[in-house]
Amino acid sequence: MNNFGYLRAGAVAEAVQAGTTPQVRYLAGGTNLLDLMKYGVEQPVALVDLNRLPLRTIEEHAGGLRLGALATNAETAYDARVAARYPLLASTILAGASAQLRNAATNGGNLNQRTRCVYFYDAAAACNKRVPGSGCAALGGLNRGHAILGTSAQCIATYPGDMAVALAVLEARVRVAGPNGERVIALADYHRLPGDEPWRDNTLQPGELVTAIDLPAEDFTQHYTYLKLRDRLSYAFALVSVAVVMRLEDDGSIAEARIALGGVAHKPWRVPAAEALLRGQRPAPEAFGAAASRLLAGAVGQGGNDFKMELAHRAIVRACQQAAAGTPQSQTDKHIQ
Repeated sequence: MNNFGYLRAGAVAEAVQAGTTPQVRYLAGGTNLLDLMKYGVEQPVALVDLNRLPLRTIEEHAGGLRLGALATNAETAYDARVAARYPLLASTILAGASAQLRNAATNGGNLNQRTRCVYFYDAAAACNKRVPGSGCAALGGLNRGHAILGTSAQCIATYPGDMAVALAVLEARVRVAGPNGERVIALADYHRLPGDEPWRDNTLQPGELVTAIDLPAEDFTQHYTYLKLRDRLSYAFALVSVAVVMRLEDDGSIAEARIALGGVAHKPWRVPAAEALLRGQRPAPEAFGAAASRLLAGAVGQGGNDFKMELAHRAIVRACQQAAAGTPQSQTDKHIQ
């Protein structure tokens, strides 16, 4: 680990000003950043500690909830208002990491966590995300956990988080502060695909930091689920995950459906045209299968991860069935019927 400076920010404006210096990194829970520093992936000249900033509250806002960026994942998942009004989000957070990590990890930090691609963490391997222009060792390498959607010739890494997959279908908005003031970014526009700049994980500008996440006032408390498929039942990143929310008409047909995938792309993957196929349909495997095929259109395997295409299709159908039936996946009893 390299030597670095340290600043404990007392105000958002102070943190933003310090953050405009190249190679300065913001420190919140540190559950990802400190690992990256130990591996030599991140070598900041200074850390700006955000933990004294007044960004830890969870409060009512515009009929919905505003989640402070420094509220921990555990505080968010177990908040009575989140659990009652946004049970998908609570369930999704509890599907991630471990209890110890959820007690430390923050909402803002969770959004900004970096890929767990083994080549990204290996300083001896070619990785365009870590060293632009060095190549991508995952192409033709060990790529079992890598992306099948939205990839480029530069990078096939995945975004590893769970929480953002739920936020995608809830259509959350991310509030940020920066040198040019405050702005709001739709969750759908927050993370980006690799393209020719895979080192850019999101659309934040230099010096900007996340201050809050806004949840809109919508009722998806009856028909929702988060289905996470992984190599072991706990403390593992998703091979494929699916977040679904639905609204049903009185006659049982689907009034609205939203589906987002995790573990398959550089960002939570959502295709509105696939969701539109379900509008007005009766909940049935055939309809869900058609939506899955549209959602996965253009998927390309890299050899080791070819299985993800079939796995994702089956997971989408299963998750839609769970949501339509109002039987969300339990994050404590993970057995799937």
